[in-house]
Amino acid sequence: MKLTKKGHSCVRIEKDGQMLVIDPGAFSEADAAVGADAILVTHEHVDHFNEERLRTALDASPAAQIWTLRSVAHQISSAFPGRVNTIGEGDSFTAAGFDIEVHGQLHAVIHPDIPRITNVGYLLDGKLFHPGDALTVPAGHRVDTLMLPVHAPWNKFAEILDYVRAVGPRRAVDIHDALLTDVAHTVYGRMLGPEGPGTEGAEHLRLTPGESLTL
Repeated sequence: MKLTKKGHSCVRIEKDGQMLVIDPGAFSEADAAVGADAILVTHEHVDHFNEERLRTALDASPAAQIWTLRSVAHQISSAFPGRVNTIGEGDSFTAAGFDIEVHGQLHAVIHPDIPRITNVGYLLDGKLFHPGDALTVPAGHRVDTLMLPVHAPWNKFAEILDYVRAVGPRRAVDIHDALLTDVAHTVYGRMLGPEGPGTEGAEHLRLTPGESLTL
């Protein structure tokens, strides 16, 4: 399995000649989802969901399909007829050769005055988990690779560290980091690394856009 960062929360995962892309949003590369056999969207915020990114990908791959929750499907089903699949927590399906489970229901709280929207996370082959904008723990699974949302209006460092400990992955790879400077990455890397309070043994990694990792 090959994992490639495509900017912010967007990642590309390849296995056995097929490609799956999660969250090609406005902060990801314009061609982030081009070549994908399947696209997963966690929620409706623009940094995770961008219709033009989806259109570019679907025009390039006529057989490609999208899987997403109801709030996003409602917005794009008419634009991409027959190519949008609606899912929710507890569902499981196969796409681009991956066995996928859906975990979670709601976006993390940004502020009590801001209504919460829906959000789901995707567990691929029981090994890689992308939570979207939530700190969902996929119950009953020993996750190998956790996509870790390190910086957002809705989180703080203590929550991120405790989330890694709760999930207990072998490695945690940064996502949701487009607003961080290089200085910030140094600080986060130190706090999530050997000099920090401890991630219960999880390796912490950061990929720059376009950089890949073999899982």
